[in-house]
Amino acid sequence: MTALTLSTAGAATLRADALVVGVAKGAGSKSGDLVLAPGAEAVDKAFDGKLAAVLATLGAVGAEGELTKLPAPSGLKVPVVIAVGLGTVPDKEDAYDAETLRRAAGTAARALSGFKKAGFALPAASVEDAAAVAEGALLGAYAFTAYQGGENKLAPKDAKNSGPKLPLGEVALVGAKPRDKAYKAAVERALALAEEINRARDLINTPPNDLYPESFAAVATAAGKEHGIKVQVLDEKALVKGGFGGILGVGQGSANGPRLVKLAYTHPKAEKTLALVGKGITYDSGGISLKPAGHNETMKCDMSGAAAVFAAVVTAARLGLKVNVTGWLALAENMPSGNATRPGDVLRMYSGKTVEVLNTDAEGRLVLGDALTRASEEKPDAIVDVATLTGAMVLALGNRTFGIMANDDAFRTSIHEIAEEVGEASWPMPLPADLRKGMDSPTADIANMGERMGGGLVAGLFLKEFVGEGIAWAHLDIAGPAFHEGAPYGYTPKGGTGSAVRTLVRLAERTADGDLG
Repeated sequence: MTALTLSTAGAATLRADALVVGVAKGAGSKSGDLVLAPGAEAVDKAFDGKLAAVLATLGAVGAEGELTKLPAPSGLKVPVVIAVGLGTVPDKEDAYDAETLRRAAGTAARALSGFKKAGFALPAASVEDAAAVAEGALLGAYAFTAYQGGENKLAPKDAKNSGPKLPLGEVALVGAKPRDKAYKAAVERALALAEEINRARDLINTPPNDLYPESFAAVATAAGKEHGIKVQVLDEKALVKGGFGGILGVGQGSANGPRLVKLAYTHPKAEKTLALVGKGITYDSGGISLKPAGHNETMKCDMSGAAAVFAAVVTAARLGLKVNVTGWLALAENMPSGNATRPGDVLRMYSGKTVEVLNTDAEGRLVLGDALTRASEEKPDAIVDVATLTGAMVLALGNRTFGIMANDDAFRTSIHEIAEEVGEASWPMPLPADLRKGMDSPTADIANMGERMGGGLVAGLFLKEFVGEGIAWAHLDIAGPAFHEGAPYGYTPKGGTGSAVRTLVRLAERTADGDLG
């Protein structure tokens, strides 16, 4: 993991391998001009006040995501200066929004792969700015290299194996206040949050032959011991004894048995309890309703919801939040075999309801249904489930935005506001009552499929059936942003993203402060 420090040295005296500054597009009367962002003053001085002119000559315009490298002059202690674009300069030049700074820092950190140390002289006049730069840089510096760089036995014995390029070793924040308690706390929070998001990314990126329900449960157990979280793992026998028909039905076709993992972080002064439920399908073939060619290759990511819940609980524990947070990881591998659930089978869920399985590829709602009922039994103040649940949500909102459904409009609005605040694109979605009728079954209490149109909303309505009476509940369908298949951008890597972790952590913080929403 990349180290993070609050530098006591200024931009002109910092010793590092590179120094990052921000540039923006001019607005108003300065439209078309290149504007240096706060933090770049010492660097500009080293360039005799001509940094903007030099960058413009090199083609820089200050567009968001733009990156320009140039050799540093003798007045600096670094060999390279990197200018990263911030987009159009805001009305107040020192008022860049947090997400802009996050993305700029992430863009720079990705470009610094292989460097040992870099200074980030982006705007950091406020605690919020410093936290955003720190968070973006740490998330941008992420790389999944666990399966790269092994010994090549066919190579000549004297050949050097360089291995994968490692991420930036250290981020030094320049211009923040290293002795200020508020800055220290903000940076410590950013570090804990980024480390857990990156751990979630690692889990999502891990191949399914190495990450399956039992091994995921082992990771959770180890983290629980490290951070004082109570962990309970229900294996196949315990699930059978408890009557968890949904989880068992999905997992019975695999040689790797299912698990239900409970992580409980408690604080002695907590007044509220938040339950988080995550879909953890460690590999989804579709089961007997097998996915078509071209849709299987990335299905290791179908446990992204459980990874997000796991990361959020651990982060809450690391931050010592005054709230009880319980995480439920509904883990199974959905495979076709002679033991697999068939379309037409009826499962008896943990709640006692029976479900006619019309499509075994609509499996996430089955494992979540059991977990939601179990979480409801503990009477939390609110429940939020997170899942890569439906392709329909991707069709509706695209690859970068997750949908929010809830049984309480105010709670849905609160989560939407939180997600936007922390930089996660989301959109509130309805739960139309008329779509419920499509799940009526002549054989069971409910079917796991309904109308094709509005399929993401149908899935939400199915989940609602398993939430306890009187409990505020929200469902986050992260099928779009959970796994990024395109080129990296900002602080978003290719592969697992850790979507929804920041939203869940901020929700826990608000709950700890007495503002559940």
